[in-house]
Amino acid sequence: MAERRTAEPVALVRDAAVTFAGRQSLLDVIRLRPAPPIRAVDGVSFDVNAGEVLAMVGESGSGKTTTANLLLGLLSPSDGRVMLEGRDLGQLSRRELARMRRRVQMIFQDPYESLNPRMRVFDIVAEPLRVHRVAGSAAEVHTRVREALAEAGMTPVDAYLRRLPFELSGGQRQRVAIAAALALRPRLLVADEPVSMLDVSIRAEILNLLRALADDHGIAVVMITHDLSTVTAYADRIAVMYLGRIVEIGDARTVLDDPQHPYTRALRSVVPVPNPAARRAPQVLSGEMPDPSRIPRGCRFHPRCPLAFDRCLVVDPPLFTVSGEHQAACLLVPGADAGDESAAETETGAEGPGPAGQATP
Repeated sequence: MAERRTAEPVALVRDAAVTFAGRQSLLDVIRLRPAPPIRAVDGVSFDVNAGEVLAMVGESGSGKTTTANLLLGLLSPSDGRVMLEGRDLGQLSRRELARMRRRVQMIFQDPYESLNPRMRVFDIVAEPLRVHRVAGSAAEVHTRVREALAEAGMTPVDAYLRRLPFELSGGQRQRVAIAAALALRPRLLVADEPVSMLDVSIRAEILNLLRALADDHGIAVVMITHDLSTVTAYADRIAVMYLGRIVEIGDARTVLDDPQHPYTRALRSVVPVPNPAARRAPQVLSGEMPDPSRIPRGCRFHPRCPLAFDRCLVVDPPLFTVSGEHQAACLLVPGADAGDESAAETETGAEGPGPAGQATP
C-alpha cells in the first residue's frame, strides 16, 4: 500500500468528545446526586486522507460507532471539532450540512436489514440520487446507477437491476449497499462492521472491494471493526480504541508486529496465525470494560491491565510517539518518562480507586 500521508486530509477530527446524559442509579437517588454523564467519546484525534483505509478497532462500547456518527454529521461533538474537506461540520448551516453529507456515506453492518425488501436494486441505488437531487434527468439517474453497480462488482448490471433483495445473497446485498453509497460519488466512506454478518467465504471479496475503491478511486475509507485480524491486510493504518479514546495508532503492519499498548497486545494475541509454530498464548483480560459514566482515574485501562503499576492509577497518559506516526497512550512506552509533564494527574473517576484500582460506585 502506497504512502498517503502527504495530502490534505479528507476528514480531520481534533480532541472530539461526545457526552450523553446518564441515568440515575439507585445509589445516585439515595445520595441525591445527579446521574454522571456518559462520555462515549473522550478526546479523540485522527485524520484520514484520500485513498487511505483507516481501521478503528476495539471492543463493543469503545466508542467506534459514536466516532463514525461524528464523521457523518449525525452527532455534534460536545467538545473539539470535526472537519470534512477543510470545513468544520459544527459551523455549517442545516442546508450546508445536507450538501456536505453527499460527500460522506455509510455502509451498514447488516445487509439483510439495511435494504428495503420492497424496493428493487435499481430503486435502492437510485434513491440517494433522488433524495439529494443530484441527478438532473432520468437518463442521468440510469447512467449513475449502472456505473455504481459496476464499481461495486454487480456485473452484468442488467442481471440485477430488477431483482428484489430476497433474490440476492448476503455478499450481493452488501455490494448493492456499497453501490448506493457510491452513487453520490463520496469522498469518504464509513463502513461499520461491513463483513461481520457475511459468510467467511465472501468477507475477503467485500474487503478487497473497499480496498480497490480506495486505491482506484481515491476514496477515503474508515472501517469500524472489533476484529483486528480482518483488517490488517486491507488497512493502511489502525487506530485502537478503548473506553472512548484512541490508545494506539499507526501503520497497520507496525501496530500488528510491534504493539506498544497492553490492550493492543491482548487483541493481537487472539488473532489466528496460519503457522502453528508461531501461535501466541492468548492474553485473556480480566473483568469488563468500565462504565463510561464512571471512568477510572488515571489510565482508563489500568483496572484490566496485567502490567499496571502505581502511577497508572493517577496518571492519564496521552499518546506518546513510539516512532514516526506510531503512537501509544501507555506509561511503559519507551520515552514516556520524558513526556510526563504532559501526562497530568487527573480527576476523571466519579470516585477514587477502590481496592483493586477500580472506580468505586
